[in-house]
Amino acid sequence: MKRLRHVTEAEVIAEFLKNEFYQEEFHHDRDQFEQLVLGADITDERANALRRALLFRRRGHLWRELPADTAWWEVQIEAQDLERIRVFPRAQWRKMANGSFLLRDIVRQIRNTPFRGRTRDFIAKVQAFSYRLRTTTDDSAVLLIGVNDRQPVTVLEGNHRLAAALLASPEVMQERFRVFCGLSAHMPECCWYQTNVANLWRYGRNRARNLFYDRDADVERLMDAAAPRSSTAQPALTSVAADKVVTQSK
Repeated sequence: MKRLRHVTEAEVIAEFLKNEFYQEEFHHDRDQFEQLVLGADITDERANALRRALLFRRRGHLWRELPADTAWWEVQIEAQDLERIRVFPRAQWRKMANGSFLLRDIVRQIRNTPFRGRTRDFIAKVQAFSYRLRTTTDDSAVLLIGVNDRQPVTVLEGNHRLAAALLASPEVMQERFRVFCGLSAHMPECCWYQTNVANLWRYGRNRARNLFYDRDADVERLMDAAAPRSSTAQPALTSVAADKVVTQSK
C-alpha cells in the first residue's frame, strides 16, 4: 500500500458522511445540511463539527471504537495488497465468506458459487455495479483500518464498491476510488478490526452509554452554541464560540 498523503479526521468524516447521506436517518436534514455535506469545506472548523455530529447520528457507535491515535492516510492499493484486504464481516458477507473474509476470496465466491435467495439478489446488485464501474469513474472514498502497512487491513466502509471493482478487474479496483486508511498500533483493540470477547464487551458498554442520548450526535446543541444570542441575521460564529464547538466535538 503506497501512502500518498496524510489526511485529517475531518476529511475522512466528510467523505464517510457523503457516502451515508442518502440514508433514511438524514431525510429531514437534507434541505438544511445538503451543501454542508456535498460541498464540504474542511478548513471550516464549525462545519467539521457539524458534519461529525451528523455522522454520529448513524455511525457514532462505529467511529467511537477506533483508537484515539488513529492516523489517516490517503493510499494507493497495489497488487500485493490483495493478499491482506479483508471485508467487514457483516450481514450477507458472512454467508458468502466460506471461512475466509479476504476480499479476493469473497470475489472468487461471487464468481463461482450458485447462491440462492436473498444472497443471490445481493450478489446481482454487486455484479450490476461491477459492470458500471468498467466504463464509469467514481470519486467516492472507501475506508480501511489496520495496524501498519504490512499487516492485514479491514474495509471499514466500502465493501460493496471494492468487491464490485475487483470483480471487474484488479486494475479497476486500484483506479476507481480514493482510499483512506486509518492506522494505529492499538487497532487490535477495535472490534471492527478484531472480534473477540473483550472488544465486543467494550463496544456493548459504549453503545449502551449512548443509547438514549448521544451528546456527540446532538446537532442542535452545536447549532445553539454557535448562534448569536441577540440577532435576527444568519448565524455567525465568533472565535470564542468556534473554540467551544471544536472542543465539544473532540
